[in-house]
Amino acid sequence: MYSVPSLKKIYLEYLHANPFNKAPQALFEPADYIMQLGGKRLRPILVLMAYNLFKKEITPALPIAQAVEIFHNFSLVHDDIMDAAPLRRGQPTVHHKYDINTGILSGDVMLIYAYQYLLKIEEQRLIPSIVKVFTDVAEAVCVGQQYDMNFETSDSVTIPEYLSMIENKTALLLVGALKMGAILANAEEQDVYHLGEFGRNVGIAFQLQDDILDTFGDPEKFGKRVGGDIVQNKKTFLVLKTLEVANEVDKNKLLTLMQTHPEDEEKKIEAVKAIFQKNNIQHRADVIKKTYQDKAILHLNSVNIPAERKSQLQALADQLLRRNE
Repeated sequence: MYSVPSLKKIYLEYLHANPFNKAPQALFEPADYIMQLGGKRLRPILVLMAYNLFKKEITPALPIAQAVEIFHNFSLVHDDIMDAAPLRRGQPTVHHKYDINTGILSGDVMLIYAYQYLLKIEEQRLIPSIVKVFTDVAEAVCVGQQYDMNFETSDSVTIPEYLSMIENKTALLLVGALKMGAILANAEEQDVYHLGEFGRNVGIAFQLQDDILDTFGDPEKFGKRVGGDIVQNKKTFLVLKTLEVANEVDKNKLLTLMQTHPEDEEKKIEAVKAIFQKNNIQHRADVIKKTYQDKAILHLNSVNIPAERKSQLQALADQLLRRNE
């Protein structure tokens, strides 16, 4: 089995050997900028790990790994535009470094390139199954983003609705990464299913952790502005849980704050954070996150291969869900 650092190194070598360096530069340079901006490379690593569970040589899975990472970064480019986000991974977002129109068009071409990489799969008979998984995931991400946007103007978002949204927007790309890697390795159908469910539950837990870090994380480690969700009046799990458990005074205060766009954004962030702290919301979010983490491990344990071959995947999930950045 390859270690996670080894998989990341192999993927990065493939990434750097396949840059977006075509003409016109104004179209492809922004795509290359976001792809080279760093990040954990979680999704391509999951493709390679899933493949490596069943096969020794991982080279055949690299085109899928690249397709998944290109799609993920495409979605970030457009997501940053919609969120008016200034930073991504501690650096200017594409639309801030270039402009909004460039961000839209460069994102579009990245989506096209993701499909082109899927067509590079050597075992041609598997392409339809893998493209089906990829297309379903791509649609789900768009559905999740639309619901996320709808929630901004809705007065009645429930926690189950929010969890469904983050499942689509975040978790299903992890599901797709693991399932496509396993399908390419000719894994049994039940093993593909359990790996997908492992990814689904890890993904939901991962997004809950992201919600927590957006308010309580270290800005130097987080790579994004802490409090960004609060500034954008996003109805995250922290907000929805507060509205569920807080007294009427705190609920009304939070609802009032969530309808404002003050010049002093830091003051608003601190006021909302104080309400969260008073109602022990970080701990409550951690508890829910842990339930998804436990479900993930149950599914991983059900994958019918020796436990030692799954240990690195479990360790990666544990590391992600203990992260502070």
